[in-house]
Amino acid sequence: MTATTPASTAVEPSGGHPQRWLILGVICLAQLTVLIDNTVLNVAIPSLTGSLDASTSDVQWMINAYALVQSGLLLTAGNAADRYGRRKMLLAGLALFGLGSLAAGLAQSSAQLIAARAGMGVGGALLMTTTLAVVVLVFDDTERVRAIALWSTVSSLGFAAGPLLGGFVLEHFWWGAIFLINLPVVVLGLVAVAALVPESKHRQGDRPDLLGALLSTIGMTSAVYAIISGPEHGWTSAHVLASAGLAALVLTLFALWELRTEHPMLDMHFFTDQRFTGAVAGVVLVAFGMTGSLFLLTQHLQFVLGYDPLDAGLRTAPLAVTVIVLNLSGVAARLLPRIGTPGTIGLGMSLVAAGLAAIAVLGGAHGYGGMLVGLVVMGVGVALSMPAMANAIMGAIPPEKAGVGAGINGTLAEFGNGLGVAVLGAVLNSRFGALVSVSAASLPAALAAAGSEAERARISDAFATSLETSQLVGAAAVLVGGLLAALLLRRAERPGGAPAAPGEA
Repeated sequence: MTATTPASTAVEPSGGHPQRWLILGVICLAQLTVLIDNTVLNVAIPSLTGSLDASTSDVQWMINAYALVQSGLLLTAGNAADRYGRRKMLLAGLALFGLGSLAAGLAQSSAQLIAARAGMGVGGALLMTTTLAVVVLVFDDTERVRAIALWSTVSSLGFAAGPLLGGFVLEHFWWGAIFLINLPVVVLGLVAVAALVPESKHRQGDRPDLLGALLSTIGMTSAVYAIISGPEHGWTSAHVLASAGLAALVLTLFALWELRTEHPMLDMHFFTDQRFTGAVAGVVLVAFGMTGSLFLLTQHLQFVLGYDPLDAGLRTAPLAVTVIVLNLSGVAARLLPRIGTPGTIGLGMSLVAAGLAAIAVLGGAHGYGGMLVGLVVMGVGVALSMPAMANAIMGAIPPEKAGVGAGINGTLAEFGNGLGVAVLGAVLNSRFGALVSVSAASLPAALAAAGSEAERARISDAFATSLETSQLVGAAAVLVGGLLAALLLRRAERPGGAPAAPGEA
């Protein structure tokens, strides 16, 4: 199949675009801003519980509203980018993200902040679909794996820089400043994208699948809402069962609609390619484990070990540093041809799971020193697995569908992010509720309601135990997902194992 190359795109047939590395720097700047806001709120949890009287469920929604809106809109945004132009979507996404950041920084209640975060997710969806698509299109086969590794480095930097940046800002300003600092970066990104990034689109791009976007957003939001509400209302309550039932119904309708519509947001036939299916499993589970564990880790550092926001953010940095050093050195790009995609992903995700388990077990027994070992091991695993999975997904999708492919990759990652916070947060709340009889919406509230120092110590110990249980659940999920992804990719590499991507001859 031949990709349609628009006249407005100066992509060379060999060697890639002449300004490809500068373009990579520009789009990574835009991407970094969006990714930081996936995790920047983690260190602000104590501030939010005090300033806005936010419960644990409120905080989870502040985090999940951003991720879930992105998840619901990424595929539609990818379709729009393929049809109307990826540069246009980058500019529109930056502008919307800036406006949402302004609203979040000025929010006066939990509800206002949740709404502003959802608005930021709209701009983030437009940005996230275009960055990976542009990388795939401006680099040729010889440099693409290295470029995706650097793109993944920015993803990891944004993941871990959020708590660090948030901690620094909270040390000197009020919590709303963690959003307002996005504004100068947005302005710089708008200027750089307008000046450097070439326009690219597929002349016969598909129409946006608006019904599909609506169904996917409602379905995923309902699913995560059921998980978050479980500990509060009871897993068998009508409240939770209704949300879970709605999620199952709407997501089934979404799949059926995508199979019959002429221009699907998600071509379900992609799932017949085992390369694609294996990479899909990996992306969701790595995002699940990383984001969910960071949500738990920052609470452990502050609530249990007593670090302030800045110190807690600094202590998550080794994860990002490890990923950055390994990807900048090209370790993943050199290892991939030697042991293959299945081996690289399987090894990487096994290390992510081992790191999570080390944080849970060693962190509880040895404090931060034990956590540090787990963070470094996790970083090695992420550096190996993430570029390989992104390359596998994009390699299984036709080139003219680069925006949709990036949307799929981003949707899976964002859904894994939201699911990780929701599931591991629900495990934390359920375990904590089973260990202590104090009825409270958060650990600070439970401690405040305690009648003696001994009771406060018992509550703190119960919370630490609950954190350990939650992290071990995350480690098990990542390990199972890694083995499944490697198995599917290995089978796909056998002769006749991987069907042609939809639309290929």
